[in-house]
Amino acid sequence: MTTYTHSAPEVVSAHIVDSTTLFPVHRIYCVGRNYEEHAKEMGYTGREPPFFFLKPTDALINVSPSEVAHLPYPSVTQNFHHEIELVVAISVGGKNIAAKDALNHIFGYAVGLEMTRRDLQNDMKKQGRPWDIGKSFDASAPMGPITPKDKIKDIENAAITLEVNGQTRQSSHISKLIWNIAETIEHLSNAWELRPGDLIFTGTPEGVNAVVKGDLMHGHVDGLTPIRVEVV
Repeated sequence: MTTYTHSAPEVVSAHIVDSTTLFPVHRIYCVGRNYEEHAKEMGYTGREPPFFFLKPTDALINVSPSEVAHLPYPSVTQNFHHEIELVVAISVGGKNIAAKDALNHIFGYAVGLEMTRRDLQNDMKKQGRPWDIGKSFDASAPMGPITPKDKIKDIENAAITLEVNGQTRQSSHISKLIWNIAETIEHLSNAWELRPGDLIFTGTPEGVNAVVKGDLMHGHVDGLTPIRVEVV
């Protein structure tokens, strides 16, 4: 019988639309600067090779369709940014997955927020240091329930928007991804072996900006369950 020094962590799971079955999460991957206009607002141009970073699995916050989720304003930042994203849930793992086969590895899609401590990220960039403190912190990945892919039509052309206090901040279409969903999976699986339970935050469009305590964010992707998240 195996014994441990302390209680093992609980399994982090995401909800699935119209199901009591849960989606156990393995890793959370994020794609950087994957919309051209967002790349420009961050000071970059062109279709650069995709790059990735990870968030801890327990950064996930499950956002219920019927409730407003509470997102604690994080410590050691004065510039807390929203980034609305389409999230891809992987159910079939693999390495060196070809783009033409990539959609066979997808379980479904969800609406997510890739929250960022922008001031800390920018400080790390200036010093040539890793971004972890700006990206990979507690509660930095709110996400709605996953809709299985067979219930979604034309996700590649869906509109993606984020409102803050009723005002539109971000608005674009998934078709404007620099690296589309299949290409992203191909590149990502060349660097890591994907596993069932992986989540991929595919990038954010232009319009990222700061939120403060009391702000209510409403994230939407056509065909998926929207999310409402209040900063507290």
